[in-house]
Amino acid sequence: MTEIHKQYRQALTPRELYTERIKTLTEEIRQLNRHNRLVVVLELSAIALAVGCVVAYTMWSNVAALVVAVLFIAAYVAIRWRDSRNSRMAEEKESLRSVYQKELNYLDGDFSGFASGEQYVNPRHAFTLDLDIFGPQSLFHRINRTVTTGGSDFLAKELAETRVRTIDEIEARREAIRELSKKEPLRTTFMAQGKGRQINTADILEALHAVRQMQVSRLAAHRLTHIAAVGSIIVFYGLLAGVIFGPLSGALPMLWVLLQILTVYLLFGRTLKRINQSINIILPRLSTYVNMIMLIVTADLKSQEGRDIIRQLSADKQDALKSFRLLKGIINALDQRNEVWVPISNALYLADYFIVHRFLLWQDRYMGHIDEWIAAVSHFDALASLATFRYNEPAATDAELVDADEVVYEARGLYHPFLGVKAVRNDFAIADRRYYIITGANMAGKSTFLRSIGINYVLACCGMPVFADSLRVSLFSLFSSMRTTDDLAHGISYFNAELLRLQQLIETCRQNRHTLIILDEILKGTNSLDKLNGSRLFLQSVTSLPITGIIATHDLELSKMQEEYPARFHNYCFEIRLSDEITYTYRLSEGVARNQNATYLLKNILKSALR
Repeated sequence: MTEIHKQYRQALTPRELYTERIKTLTEEIRQLNRHNRLVVVLELSAIALAVGCVVAYTMWSNVAALVVAVLFIAAYVAIRWRDSRNSRMAEEKESLRSVYQKELNYLDGDFSGFASGEQYVNPRHAFTLDLDIFGPQSLFHRINRTVTTGGSDFLAKELAETRVRTIDEIEARREAIRELSKKEPLRTTFMAQGKGRQINTADILEALHAVRQMQVSRLAAHRLTHIAAVGSIIVFYGLLAGVIFGPLSGALPMLWVLLQILTVYLLFGRTLKRINQSINIILPRLSTYVNMIMLIVTADLKSQEGRDIIRQLSADKQDALKSFRLLKGIINALDQRNEVWVPISNALYLADYFIVHRFLLWQDRYMGHIDEWIAAVSHFDALASLATFRYNEPAATDAELVDADEVVYEARGLYHPFLGVKAVRNDFAIADRRYYIITGANMAGKSTFLRSIGINYVLACCGMPVFADSLRVSLFSLFSSMRTTDDLAHGISYFNAELLRLQQLIETCRQNRHTLIILDEILKGTNSLDKLNGSRLFLQSVTSLPITGIIATHDLELSKMQEEYPARFHNYCFEIRLSDEITYTYRLSEGVARNQNATYLLKNILKSALR
């Protein structure tokens, strides 16, 4: 690729790059499919002509016919290799095109091509349910590109982490994500390995452990057996040369071939069948793992986390590559075995013996490292998803991390990532041990703003860019209570569930040096006066804990706490304008909301319904 072409490609937006690659791959696939049809015709012709020559030799003992038959068999092997190569290339390009199409769909707001992470939804978690971290249309749904369930689990764990990370950890993760975001071909090729289906990592590990413990004949691993096999092949080609260039009868190599095929079948047929049955179950998925591992190990990664993943795959890079190539060769050899090819391959080079030999070699030398290799793939899998999200969102920016033993949160132009760049942006600063009461009408933007604060903090802690003009934050614990639900199956009412959530909040805050709590309507499940008194009591009580809080409410009376505790409580609001229709500005300002819209909207509904 020329330097000019590189600069051109770097200048493309994500949408332009995806569109261009889809167009190019579509044309390449069309050309390969056309070539494949011609290759099939040539393959059948070579087999037919080889059979014809063998028949001619049998009938007239013409040595030239036998030589030509061998040449046609060699031609068949070459054509078959080309056919397999073209088929693999077409399949790989189709997978790449699918990846690019899904990314293009993502830019259009369609996430249906990605798993939503519903299995990770946990109402008891400190913040993931309230901040839409998991489930349809969630943050995970937008980020997730994982090829393996292990990668999905790793990504989910990172997004749901409640441990307060260090700045060094976040900076290292940010460096790794930034590096991978610039390696689009690597990421896309890696994601294409899944071919649209996620690999179940647990199933792979279970199957591989079964393979590791499988007891098979060790005869093929013996040194003398290996020498005998190589010697047998040399004898066969020596006899064949004697037929072609000397006085030997063609019956001798034919008899030797039959003897080779029979010996291999008797000695290794049962062993190979057991190996094939064990590996064939996981054959496509295991081959995918091999491809992914080779992509990672051969990647030129400079970040510390990237180098650590490669180091985890193998302390000695060359040995790791050797093991992966050996396993892939075994898989390909097993994949290509069929009723027609088995006797031919055993006749020409004792293929079945060498498959068993290589399998035993791989089992002895490398099987013990498979768990750590798969863990490393899961790690990289999650990083590739995070890096793709960063690449797809060029408008986002890196947060500034502050080393402070207090809550620091200073945002300029903050907005919710789900709303896109057209969202209304707001400036907001949170000081340690302060409480911010946010009032406003229904649909004025209170809950969305609270989620914007929380979800951008989660992104910052994961080393991801945030959706703001700038965001300066320290590192602290996060807890929210915005979507409390009842649990009728366990006899828990909505109000009781709220109390349990607040109890969980207090217990969590006691265990952390600094916690930011985000609350949307404290004690929604009771009457107005009881709710107000309970809310005041709760806020007065938790001020003794190392807590900083943002509380959205419709109860304007709660805003009077600023008058009682001006140093700790501050009022902000999302105001609306009422005239012939309601105007929502979604702008945050200091003070208490004056206008409400519930009665206004209900009057309009009743007027229309009863007309």
